[in-house]
Amino acid sequence: MSTTTLPPAPKTEPVSKPKALISDRAKAERKLGWMLAGPALAVMLLVTAYPIAQAFYDSLFDYRLTDPDNRSFTGLSNYVVILTDSLWWTAIGVTALITVVTVAVELVLGFALAMVMNKALQAIRPFLRAVILIPYAVITVVSAFAWQFAFDIDTGFINSWFTWLPGVSADTDWFGDTGTSLFVICLAEIWKTTPFISLLLLAGLAQVPEVLQEAAQVDGATWWQRMRRVTLPNMKAAIMVALLFRTLDAFRVFDSIFVMTAGANNTESVSFLAYRQTISRLEIGLGSAVSVLLFLVVVLIAFIFIKGFKVDLAQARGDG
Repeated sequence: MSTTTLPPAPKTEPVSKPKALISDRAKAERKLGWMLAGPALAVMLLVTAYPIAQAFYDSLFDYRLTDPDNRSFTGLSNYVVILTDSLWWTAIGVTALITVVTVAVELVLGFALAMVMNKALQAIRPFLRAVILIPYAVITVVSAFAWQFAFDIDTGFINSWFTWLPGVSADTDWFGDTGTSLFVICLAEIWKTTPFISLLLLAGLAQVPEVLQEAAQVDGATWWQRMRRVTLPNMKAAIMVALLFRTLDAFRVFDSIFVMTAGANNTESVSFLAYRQTISRLEIGLGSAVSVLLFLVVVLIAFIFIKGFKVDLAQARGDG
């Protein structure tokens, strides 16, 4: 039996996938967005660009406000001093601890509150949302003073109310130790800013199509399966925004530490370190260097979040 061999087919170059075309509606929305946000963005850049540039310029000098005539250029020596000092790394550790603990707890509590507000009866939704958002309306300094008075060994009521808890007695000094001080600071931050997380997550819950939830329920999916495969994937953009904003805000914690401990017992954050160098010690050069390093860390955190979540906000909004 003879076989016929066909000639090899000519190789063709792979056709690249055509780029997605932007619809006229998407272009109009993008233009409108720039028109609405452009002026605010320009003002923000003008307001923030000069202080950042001035801080970087001052950080290059050995400059003490009490002796301005002896100002001398030292280059990056201030940064070397800071990065080789254990005080800086202690402040970084304290700030990171407060940030991780508060953001993690706030994410869980905020999501639970968002679920409650989303599922509440129509008649009580406005009242429920107002009650939940009250702590966020309180000024941070006022909130910090309230928590300090509550836990103070002389004026507080926590020691008398919770003596039945292990480790709590009438003479417990909450602000006399690093661990307990950070515990109270974290509690104050969680109470104050959990409503902010819940508000952002509530907006994300509102964007989850109800038809997907109903279809999953008809298919026999449990509550946890619907949450893991339907709700959370459709809320990825909202979760990223909530975590990003809250993490950046938590990493700059200052008010609660200033009011409660004033940085004592190794509770000094990076922002408080910058304040102490610049305002208390009048070391403008060193304080400016700490501020610049704080700014760079915040930028790095934002970059990691945006790259880590890999969320296309345009597609999450529904653009082509």
